[in-house]
Amino acid sequence: MLRDSGLRPTRQRIALGRLLYAKGDRHVTAEILHEEAMRARVPVSLATVYNTLHQFTEVGLLRELAVDGSKTWFDTNVTEHHHFLVEDDNKLFDIPGAHVSVDRLPDIPDGMEISRVDVVVRLRRKA
Repeated sequence: MLRDSGLRPTRQRIALGRLLYAKGDRHVTAEILHEEAMRARVPVSLATVYNTLHQFTEVGLLRELAVDGSKTWFDTNVTEHHHFLVEDDNKLFDIPGAHVSVDRLPDIPDGMEISRVDVVVRLRRKA
C-alpha cells in the first residue's frame, strides 16, 4: 500500500499503517494512534505520528476531518461519506449509505472549485 502510493515503507510507517488498517474502517486522532503505538511497543513520538498521518492523507490513504477547529480526525475510509459525532463520548462514526442530501451550496468565487463537502451531524444523549 505504501509503495503503491509513492511512500517509502519505513519501519515506523509500516507499524503505524498496521495499527491503522488492521481493524477495518476507523476514525483516529493522532493522540489515539500514538497511545495505541505505545501500547504495542512501537517507538514513535507524537510528532512522528502527526507527520505520518499527514503524509498518508497527502497520498490519499486517509481522509482528514477537522472537527471544532481544534480536533482533527483521520478516517481510513477515503470514499465520499458523512459522519456522526457523539459529543458526550467524543466519538466519530460514518453515516451509513447516502442518507445525507446537500441541496444548495453557495456560489463559489471565480477560479475556485469545490473539492468536497463534509457534513458532521453532532449527537448528544437525551436528558
